Amino acid sequence: MQIFLENTDTFIFIIELIGTIAFASSGTLTAFKQEMDIFGVNVLAIITAVGGGCIRDLIIGNTPPVMFREPVYALVAMITCNVLILLFYLNRRHLTGIFFQSYERLMLILDAIGLGIFTVTGVSTGMHTPYYDNLFLVVFLGVITGVGGGVLRDILAVQKPYILVKHVYACASLLGALCCALLWPFGSILAIWVGAAVVLVIRILAMTFRWNLPKVTEGHSA
Repeated sequence: MQIFLENTDTFIFIIELIGTIAFASSGTLTAFKQEMDIFGVNVLAIITAVGGGCIRDLIIGNTPPVMFREPVYALVAMITCNVLILLFYLNRRHLTGIFFQSYERLMLILDAIGLGIFTVTGVSTGMHTPYYDNLFLVVFLGVITGVGGGVLRDILAVQKPYILVKHVYACASLLGALCCALLWPFGSILAIWVGAAVVLVIRILAMTFRWNLPKVTEGHSA
């Protein structure tokens, strides 16, 4: 822990790798369900893992985006994806039945972890720009880093974006980003831990108790 306190960049790099693995796994699962070929599975895994950060970098003019200047993230996503492909190829029966259902639940947990991690790293990126005092922009960067890859994943998979319909997904990222940004003056490590924890707790509670935002459906008035 002491080395993390002394070197915030090292700490952020490590949690970004964890988030990359989590989101790459989520993208791989979606590709499996859509019956994509190996190339498609890799594309979806990489897009899910680094897409949000790419959008963030384009917004703040950080070009070329980090995913191209530091390809380690895309490489980790690709390795994660192909390890899962190999595991499921050798055990094809696991693509159906109870095992796959358990894998889906695990992926929801990993997705929540990835969301929390990338939300706070997005805030961290914003805090290291000349716009660090613009709360709206910093929080937006956190949210778009957290949810952007998932939106691109769902668009490529031709399905309704998860963040628009399921379990207060984007709202969890928004609250976590806001907490992280507001606590940043009291210490970056503290802000990152609290922000990520807020996202994770809200997502776990939302999945457990099936929380959803109100919606207008056919047959109901606004």
